[in-house]
Formats: sequence, C-alpha cells, structure tokens
Amino acid sequence: MGMATALVLARSGRRVRVWSREPAERTTSAVAGALWWPYRIDPVERVGPWSLQSLRRYAEWARRPEETGVRMVEGVHAGTRLAGLGEWAGEVAGLRDTAEGLAARLPLIDMPVHLAWLRGELAAAGVEVELREVRSLDEAVRVAPVVVNCSGLGARELVPDAAVRPVRGQLVIVENPGVRTWYTAADEASDATTYFFPQPGGRLLLGGTAEVDAWSLEPDPGVAEAIVKRCAAVRPEIAGARVVGHRVGLRPARPGVRVEREVVGGGRVLVHNYGHGGAGVTVAWGCAEEAAGLVVGPAGPR
Repeated sequence: MGMATALVLARSGRRVRVWSREPAERTTSAVAGALWWPYRIDPVERVGPWSLQSLRRYAEWARRPEETGVRMVEGVHAGTRLAGLGEWAGEVAGLRDTAEGLAARLPLIDMPVHLAWLRGELAAAGVEVELREVRSLDEAVRVAPVVVNCSGLGARELVPDAAVRPVRGQLVIVENPGVRTWYTAADEASDATTYFFPQPGGRLLLGGTAEVDAWSLEPDPGVAEAIVKRCAAVRPEIAGARVVGHRVGLRPARPGVRVEREVVGGGRVLVHNYGHGGAGVTVAWGCAEEAAGLVVGPAGPR
C-alpha cells in the first residue's frame, strides 16, 4: 500500500520520501498469497471501485510476468455464486458459475518478485526509501507538509486506532505436484480457510487461517498439518508434496478501510490509508489513487 501510494504521488510530479521500519521483503505483503479478490474488507460500496482500478493495472502488468510477478491464472472460488456478489463483479470478464463454484481467471501475484519490481519503479521515479522506525506520526509531520500514513497494523499504535486488529494468516509452501489452477473455500464464520495458489519456481502455496487478534509470527506445526490435510482433500496429490517452507503474516484488519484527509498543526496535511485486512493487494491501486487525490496543493517539492 505504501509503495503503491508513493509511486502514484511521484508520477504525479511530487517529491516523495518513504519511511519504513522494515524492508519490503520482511513485511506482511511479502508473505501474502496475493490472489486478486475482495476478501474480508469493507465498506463494500467503496471496495468495488478500488478493486477494479487495481484489476486493470494487474491485467496490464500480467503481460510481463517475469518482470512484474503478475500472472492471470484460472481457478475456482468454491461455494461462491455470481448472484451473491456486488455490482463490481459485472465488470470482471469471465466470471461464471459452475457446479463447483465461481470460476474465474484472475491476477495471481508472486509477491517477492512484485515487491522487488515496485522498488525498482520507485527508484526510477526518484523516490528515496529510508529504513526508519517511526514512533509517532508527529515525527513525519514535523519534517513534511504532507504525510501519507500507510502504516498497516502499525496504525493501531501510531494514530492511535484501536479499531485496527491483526488477523493472523499461516501458509505452507510445498513443491508443486502439478497443480496449475488456484482454489479457495472460505467460511466467514471460521478461522480456518482452504486455498492453494501455484507460483513460479515449482512452488504451491497452501492456506490458511484467519485468526482475529492472534499476534504470533511463529508457524504452528499443528496448524500447518491441518492446512495440508484440507488442501489434500481437494487435490489428493498435495498430500505427498514435500514441504519447503512456512509463512505467517498479520493482516491489518479494521471494520472499514480508512482513506481520509485531515489537517493537523500548522496547516499540514495528514492522509490516512490503512485498514485493508486481507485484501491489500486487491484494493492497493484504487486506494493509492484516492489517497493521492487527497494530497492537495501545487505539484513540486513535498
């Protein structure tokens, strides 16, 4: 979210500096399964347009998958039907009901590759990225006339905003036994989900969990075993796949995404862009465009 917003601002002619506590490869984004789909995110009336803006960008970048990490891949959302979706679904080409669920060809993103590509795009746009831990938004407001807050789960302490809560996601990485399509089956009432996403390099990402208010970043062996078992119930060949790694990330969830502008001391502008939960990749570019639009004033040094 931060890199997307920074890139939109830089390409609009503004001078941008990014402060980040961690390098991109050590953030929650780096461990995301990263299938484009509006998942556990509100408000629904804004999520649709945000998602579609992102979809258009990913479809373009999917023409250069080795460079951008974005591919268009077929798959099925089990138990989902077109009739249960919002108006945005009518603008997604190829969505169709099947006996198994909703079939679609959607962007699937290899996040380590994609994040590295975004870093390169930022560098080309003249954006400086500084590794720096911020303990208060006042630190940024004191040195910049406009600050955009894309702090994710960190917004809980920085704003502070107690409505931001972690939703823990655990994945298992296995050697791909030949699975070429993605699959999801999510129960909103359960903290256990079932999905698998094929990735380049012979990897298959298996998931997952959605544990609210769970903070541990350590993989749980019992949870990992259950994930493999659920995925193997859908594709039996997964049962014998060699496990090559584990991932854990904390989704920055909130009852509603906050994209909002406020004027703080000295007339300086603070724009918030956080609370995207498990759909950060899905809405990233729509939210980035909206947040950038809240940065008012003439282009130039900022």
